[in-house]
Amino acid sequence: MLTAVVMFIKGAPDVLLPRCTKLLMPTGDIVPLTESLLQSLTDLQYRWSISAQRVLLLARRLIRDEDLCQKDFAEPEAANHFAQMYTTELVVVGLIGIVDPPRWDIPEAVRVCRGAGIRFFMVTGDHAKTAEAVARQVGIITSRSTDVHTVAQLPRVTNLATNTTSLTAEKTDSFANDAKTLVISGPELITLNESQWTQLCAYEEIVFARTTPEQKLRIVREFQSRDNSVGMTGDGVNDAPSLKAADIGIAMGSGSDIAIEAADMVLLDSFSAFIVAIKYGRLLFDNLKKTIVYLLPAGSFSELWPVLLNVFFGAPQILSSFLMIIICTLTDCVAAMTLVFEKPEADLLTRPPRDRRTERLANPKLILHAYGFVGIIECATSMAMGFWYISRSGVPFSVVWFSFGSYPAEYDPAALTSIFNVASSIYFVNLVIMQLFNLMCARTRRLSILQQPPFFRKQTSNYYLIPAMLFALAVGIFPQM
Repeated sequence: MLTAVVMFIKGAPDVLLPRCTKLLMPTGDIVPLTESLLQSLTDLQYRWSISAQRVLLLARRLIRDEDLCQKDFAEPEAANHFAQMYTTELVVVGLIGIVDPPRWDIPEAVRVCRGAGIRFFMVTGDHAKTAEAVARQVGIITSRSTDVHTVAQLPRVTNLATNTTSLTAEKTDSFANDAKTLVISGPELITLNESQWTQLCAYEEIVFARTTPEQKLRIVREFQSRDNSVGMTGDGVNDAPSLKAADIGIAMGSGSDIAIEAADMVLLDSFSAFIVAIKYGRLLFDNLKKTIVYLLPAGSFSELWPVLLNVFFGAPQILSSFLMIIICTLTDCVAAMTLVFEKPEADLLTRPPRDRRTERLANPKLILHAYGFVGIIECATSMAMGFWYISRSGVPFSVVWFSFGSYPAEYDPAALTSIFNVASSIYFVNLVIMQLFNLMCARTRRLSILQQPPFFRKQTSNYYLIPAMLFALAVGIFPQM
């Protein structure tokens, strides 16, 4: 009959070592865990941790058989008594170092995110030194070890007048100059106040170690409360709350069902696939802006002014309503659809992220470019060509200006109508041709046509432009025949 049961425990050394009182030697002898032996174990854990190994401590405890038989562990009080009594005075069996190499594509993903102005942080349950070592391997931490900040570099300054905690201007300036890399653990996070969280969120490189699911969720919400857009990656059940709370949750296809359900995006193959999502998200926003820049000069500005001149200055409407419809539904519409197929510009992933609070599709800068630059050129030149033709046809500008449809008797109404129709066609054709040049300009908002050629280079080509331009020309000529 058994007289004792051996209970084995595994866990983090920094959690279990304070509960241990003895050490199992290689010879099989059990000796007291002295300060020197404890320091040796701690040093070994440190060396393994800084070499990016996950360290586990194995311990055991002998439990007498009669103690097990005397307890009814179905009762909560008995279970708590057992947990408190038999998880102390443990015997250290040994330490295990586990090497879990990071995915091969993570360093490149970190590098691309950094180039795109995206901060890349690590949130893990590992020991702080292990997490820091792994972060160095993948490029999340680039600072020297002596330049890595801890919670001690997050000053707590109390404003006694308002009974709140804040930073003085001098300390804020000093902190802003020094802040770059921070390594902080979960137990330290719960001690931070509002001003310290503000300081923390300013760091470029952060490693959060020994974090719980609740702390992961708090990290996401603290960054969001300071106007940051947060993307969270994870694959475990513990990651589900933070994946759900993030602006975009990214789960691995091999992860748990709960994480996949909570996420907005699932990576089925490579971890770095989210870089493609970033690129095409920016490309979509870019191409929408290009489409707006292309459509506004002719589709609204150059169609509005002929009507305003007719209403307020009595000039004949130099662009007919029918031709306005042709521009909106045919010539501009087809050409605008080709901009959807534009390839990413070379600097797409080197630009800083846009500020979602202030930057919109049609901002003042875009409106000024579309109306104040392209729109004025197209409208003024097309109008000059139309009125120049009227003048060359024997009807001086002084006759049509402020006429409001009343012309001198010597001018035949039928001849005037014919002249005005031809002038309207000239305005229309000139506008269509200028829009073709605008199309070539609008497709590259930041680069020249030589840097982003539309033909003969696979990375930048858009062969839909040719049929769209030919279609616009055909439609421009057909109504005039």
